Amino acid sequence: MKHIAGFTLFSLLLLGACSQQPTSQQEAQQPATPAHQESAENEGSSSALRGSDDGNLTDPEIAAGEEVYESNCAGCHDSGTGGAPRPGKKDEWAPLIAQGVETLTKRSIEGFVGKNGTMPPKGGNADLSDNEVSNAVKYIVFKSR
Repeated sequence: MKHIAGFTLFSLLLLGACSQQPTSQQEAQQPATPAHQESAENEGSSSALRGSDDGNLTDPEIAAGEEVYESNCAGCHDSGTGGAPRPGKKDEWAPLIAQGVETLTKRSIEGFVGKNGTMPPKGGNADLSDNEVSNAVKYIVFKSR
């Protein structure tokens, strides 16, 4: 429980720091946004899911999904507990991604029993909204392409 509280506090501090207006000196030190990042931001969520493997979390839904993933899904998926596919392991995710993000989202929300393991509804956290689960799925897919 301490781990979750610490992570939550860290996340809030990080979000607070991100919302501050940069000073003139900070603006001068920041590099220009790469063209590939701007194009992904302008094209919307489907482009980010199709996008490159450069690791930039340019889509707001994917970025929000990272937070949901870290606080709810990582416990099983990072270690592969119960057959959970691990993010970034393309060989584990390719057949799942081929089924489509919509199917993965539905199974993540409703729960699913597969040949390699079980996905409990909403990862076992009924307090998650369908939208939060959807964002977490998009994040995992983005990291696993």
